Amino acid sequence: QVQLVESGGGLVQPGGSLRLSCAASRSLFTINVMGWYRQAPGKERELVATITRDRSTNYADSVKGRFTISRDNAKNTVYLQMNSLKPEDTAVYYCDADYTRVYGGAWGQGTQVTVSS
Repeated sequence: QVQLVESGGGLVQPGGSLRLSCAASRSLFTINVMGWYRQAPGKERELVATITRDRSTNYADSVKGRFTISRDNAKNTVYLQMNSLKPEDTAVYYCDADYTRVYGGAWGQGTQVTVSS
C-alpha cells in the first residue's frame, strides 16, 4: 500500500501561483496513474488532473490552461503547478495513486489552498 503526503499549500492572492507536491512511498514506475483531487467547503470531492506512467495528462475543464500536473520519478513525487489562481480554487487538495484513495476512502489530511485577497 503506497503512502502519499501532500504539501505546498498556503494562502495566495487571486492571480497568484502555487506548486503542490505529492511524495509517494514507492517508485512511480510501479504506479500507472497519479491524480490530484480537491474538495471545497460544502462541496463534493472532484478530480483535478491525472498523469499516467508515460506522462499522458488529463485536466478538469475548470483548470485547463491554468494548472499543470507533472511527475519526477527520481524523487517519487508528483507536482501540481497552479497558475492564475481564482477564489473558486480554494479547497483541500489531495493526491492519489491508481485510485487507491478513491476506492479505499483514506484520503489523509491533504494540503489547504486558500485563494483570497
